[in-house]
Amino acid sequence: MTSPHPYIPNTDEDRRAMLDAAGVATADELFADIPPELRIDGLDLPPALSEQDLMREMTALAARNQVPGNGQAGDSASGGCFLGAGAYRHFIPSVVGHVISRSEFYSAYTPYQPEISQGTLQTMFELQSMTCELTGMDAANAGMYDGASALAEACLMACNVTGRSRIAVLDSVHPAYADVVRTYARGRDLAVDVVSDSAVPAGRQGISQEHACLAVQHPNFFGCLEDVWQREAAAHAAGALLIAVTDPISLGLLAPPGDYGADIAVAEGQSLGWPVTFGGPYLGLFACRQQYLRRMPGRIVGRTSDLDGRTGYVLTLQTREQHIRRERATSNICTSQQLVGLAAAVYLAAVGKHGLRRIAETCYHRAHYAAERIADLPGYSLAFEAPFFKEFTVRCPRPVPQIQARLQERGIIGGLDVSDRVENGMLLCVTEVNTREEIDRLVEALAEAAQ
Repeated sequence: MTSPHPYIPNTDEDRRAMLDAAGVATADELFADIPPELRIDGLDLPPALSEQDLMREMTALAARNQVPGNGQAGDSASGGCFLGAGAYRHFIPSVVGHVISRSEFYSAYTPYQPEISQGTLQTMFELQSMTCELTGMDAANAGMYDGASALAEACLMACNVTGRSRIAVLDSVHPAYADVVRTYARGRDLAVDVVSDSAVPAGRQGISQEHACLAVQHPNFFGCLEDVWQREAAAHAAGALLIAVTDPISLGLLAPPGDYGADIAVAEGQSLGWPVTFGGPYLGLFACRQQYLRRMPGRIVGRTSDLDGRTGYVLTLQTREQHIRRERATSNICTSQQLVGLAAAVYLAAVGKHGLRRIAETCYHRAHYAAERIADLPGYSLAFEAPFFKEFTVRCPRPVPQIQARLQERGIIGGLDVSDRVENGMLLCVTEVNTREEIDRLVEALAEAAQ
């Protein structure tokens, strides 16, 4: 059996040569600048194994995972996975892996030299163009770290645009996203107000002239569709910008942020051709209105022509503090998740707008089939009456951890426990990779778990 893992052929002589070149006697001297009190004095690790034994051990550990695959052909989905809440399982066409595994893409890093980075620059330009088409916005950057940091950057940008120092976040925004906003805002001495749903409509208290923006998630954390037109009216009546956080898959079916007057639109791009991968790396999509383009963080790739009339791609806007005077920078983001961005571009090109709509429709119908069946179970009910897309919140007859444990006994990954927000609430997600048979098994298991 040949090991699938890379072999690192550093001999003792190789290490000695590197240490000599660095001018140190031992590897420990490389860490001399770290104060002793901050160093870890040894790790409690088991004895070393041979490569063969290590592979056997890791294979055994991996076999304990009950999570189904990422929607690839041939995945065995034991009982099914119905966990979403910001990281989603969607089918990934094989062409995505084929393209991103080409060495000229996965080994590329920064495109600062356009003469040798035309391929990478073009893929960034294509992603920007597709992001604009998806969101209905005028301009998009080449990507951010993830959806949460994209929202945080959008809030800082709104403060920059308006000159205001308060940020309003609707309480139905993903709580982890709100936490990231607070973290970013703390370093800028900006205040973050979580605004309740009842306070948002125009004419009521909540959004004031002190707020730079109102951030709204559509569909929201609980899966419900927001009245985004009402949110737009409330934000703009206060002179604030409207920031929309959206699910890019939903845009195959729902109105894009540009249609309901959003000033900035952000999204987590993981759904577009990238597996869940235990939480990262991910991709933040970021777009805005034309008049705010120069305030946008990150970088923008433009298409131009050379002296011979040939198409060329260049970085046309870089507001990073590494590139311009720090006081004029709008972001210190150090890179974009370009490999993930390439996967998103390939995915969108492969499925096309009609394919994206079919995927969104499939998610919608399967989620509603699941919700209707679960709501008919004794002791279960839908927590909200609002329309939803592919996620919905269920009130359970028993504490959610008990329900989850019963589901896991049958190889089913249940939804997220949101009991801190909804009594005995579980947030379930259904996408196109969840079959009708999986949904029926979930319903049967939930019925048994209630007893």
